Amino acid sequence: MRPLELGDIADLRAYERVRDAYRARIIELKRRRRVALGPIVSLVFENHETVRFQVQEMARAERIVTDEGIREELDVYNQLLPGGGELSATLFIELTSEAELRHWLPRLVGIERAVGIELSDATVVASRPEYRHAEALTREEVTPAVHYVRFAFTPAQVERFSGGTAALLSTHPEYRARTELSGLTVAELLDDLRAPAALEPLGVVEDAAPPGVSSGPGRR
Repeated sequence: MRPLELGDIADLRAYERVRDAYRARIIELKRRRRVALGPIVSLVFENHETVRFQVQEMARAERIVTDEGIREELDVYNQLLPGGGELSATLFIELTSEAELRHWLPRLVGIERAVGIELSDATVVASRPEYRHAEALTREEVTPAVHYVRFAFTPAQVERFSGGTAALLSTHPEYRARTELSGLTVAELLDDLRAPAALEPLGVVEDAAPPGVSSGPGRR
C-alpha cells in the first residue's frame, strides 16, 4: 500500500463537519476487519482507512494544525500499513483489571510471533512483529498489551486464501485459540493482498475563498 500523504488528511474544521458520518463508516469497516481470538485477544487488520482515521483523530485530539505536525503523525502511523503481499494488524490483549494484567502479561510473552492465518490446505502464514515494534520489545519477562504484527503471503498462499476457508489461530503454549474468518473478513483482507482500493473521499469540501484570502484556520 502506498503511504498516506499530507493531501489525504483533512484540516480540522473540514474534518469536524464530516466526522460523525466518517466515524460511523469506520466503525462498520472495523467490524469486518476485527477478529476475536479467544476470550482476551483480538486483531484489527489495518488499511488506508483505518490508519487515516487514527491520524485524523490524533490531529483533532492534539489540535495539530501545521503541515509539519501532520507529517510527523503520518511518519508514525504509516508504519501500520501493510506492504505488498502482506496483511498488517494491531493485536490487542484485552484485560480490564490489575489482577488480569498481572496474570496474563507475563504468560503471553512471545504472543506476537505465535499467531497465524491457517489456509484451506492447513498451511499457516505466521505472524511477525513490525520491525520497529520488535526493536522496542526490551522486557523479556512481560509483554505489552498491544502489538503490531504482519503476515507475509506468497502468491500461491494468496490464491489459497481466496479459494477456501481460513482461520486465525494462536499457537502460544499459554493461549491456544482458533477463529474461523467470515466471508466478509476474507473479502476485506483479499483487497489488501491484491489491489488495495483507493481511499474514499471524506466528504470534505473546502470553503471557497477569493485568491489571497484565507478560508479559515486550516494547516499552515
